[in-house]
Amino acid sequence: MIALVVLSFLINNESQKSNDDFVVKGFLRKYEAIEFEFKNIEEYQEVLKKVVQKSNEKNYVDHFIVLNELNSNRKLIRNDWFAILQSGKDKLTDTETLAKIVNQPNFKQYKAVYRTKDQEINNFLMNYKDSLYWVNYDSINLSKGKTMYYGSTINLYDLYNFFTTVDVTSTNYVYVFNKAGICITHPNEKFIGKNIFDFTDIKANDTITSTIKSNFPQDRYTLNDASSEFIKNTEIKRFIKPLNTKNFEGYIVVNHLSYMIDEKVERTKFYVGFIFLGTVFLIIVIFLLFNKITSKTYQEKAAIIEEKNRLLIENEKIKNANTLTQLQQLKNQINPHFLFNSLNSLYMLIGLNQENAQKFTMNLSKIYRYLIVPPKENVVVIKQELAFIEQYMDLQKSRFSEELIFNLKIEDSKSLEKNIPYLALQIVVENAIKHNIATIDQPLTIEILVKSNLIIVKNTFQKKEIVLENEKFGLKYLQKIYNFYRINNFKTIVEGGEFICYLPYINPN
Repeated sequence: MIALVVLSFLINNESQKSNDDFVVKGFLRKYEAIEFEFKNIEEYQEVLKKVVQKSNEKNYVDHFIVLNELNSNRKLIRNDWFAILQSGKDKLTDTETLAKIVNQPNFKQYKAVYRTKDQEINNFLMNYKDSLYWVNYDSINLSKGKTMYYGSTINLYDLYNFFTTVDVTSTNYVYVFNKAGICITHPNEKFIGKNIFDFTDIKANDTITSTIKSNFPQDRYTLNDASSEFIKNTEIKRFIKPLNTKNFEGYIVVNHLSYMIDEKVERTKFYVGFIFLGTVFLIIVIFLLFNKITSKTYQEKAAIIEEKNRLLIENEKIKNANTLTQLQQLKNQINPHFLFNSLNSLYMLIGLNQENAQKFTMNLSKIYRYLIVPPKENVVVIKQELAFIEQYMDLQKSRFSEELIFNLKIEDSKSLEKNIPYLALQIVVENAIKHNIATIDQPLTIEILVKSNLIIVKNTFQKKEIVLENEKFGLKYLQKIYNFYRINNFKTIVEGGEFICYLPYINPN
């Protein structure tokens, strides 16, 4: 009992640690993806610089037209521009120049949001008609005292929409703000361009300290429990890490919803608790049985009980001839090899994909519930049998992966309310898997076809050389069931490289 308590505690702790590690890895993966895209923006500015250096005043227009046409087909839309200004007279912030920068011919009044300092690539933020623009630019001196400014402009709403396509499999959400606290991207567009300290509970200290101890500055970040500004009344795990590149100096914030973490841990605790209680119950039962078996009273009554059991067995053989085949089938289906294979597959899945492992466990539970509680008349509705066989095949695919191909076709949906022998489909499918080769080079294909008068089960016939025990037990069982109901069109044939089994419908009345 103490060992079980300790083991349950350790499993729950490991589950919590595993989920925490998963959240951290999700944060690092999201950070690296966003950092990579910011560096791509910088590299694009270098591309513009090379284009300008290899061009002259006569073909600047043509080159930038080609660049903008190429940009129109990219996921992140940019506006490439250039402006030739007279040194000392014209300014980059003149209306005519800004019209080119934001690609707005009728440019009028704008609002400067932020201008960077001490960055390798010059850039600034501006607000025009309720849209925020991030402008990266450089300059080159021309003849006659002229200066050419060139660069690319990104609408911050387009930038966030682009970031939503980065690492779409993650369960967190991200936003970015610069050193001055201006929000560059956010899932809620109304926060873009706002000061991060006005609508979140982030403090300045969160950006200059680190909750992670590391000798490498690039590995440090802040992790805090906080309240989400995006989803009200929701607790989150908040990661804040600096992002410093040539044209950007700020921070990436990755938020992971706490209830999603807790939900996974609670599931593990439930399963561990269930296993714990089941094991305790089993230990108690075993102890009571052992005590009963070794007691003197049981020894005195053993002979009487044995004789009584013999008479009961003989009586059951006479009265329950019909249920005998059902008992034999259940013994055949609850196969230890199937259970061991399923547990091995579950062990591998837990390390690779927790969600698939949970789904696998539930399917295994449903399958054994279906096997252990058979119908009284040994006949079942087709739609129930199909639901069972799909769960059964999900388990088999976890074992065989690409070596096993399964198809289900329903030509007559009305036939789903008809009846067939209990576990008929599972017997035929298991027979195919057990006695045929299934490899990547020679995959085993199994197809179930529901027709108006019967069900046809086909599989590729590539028989193993080793003959297994009880090879035809399942098919003999089906033959006995059909004979009991006086149905004589059940048959199996090998034709055209396929093993085909015909399963007629049964009317239990």
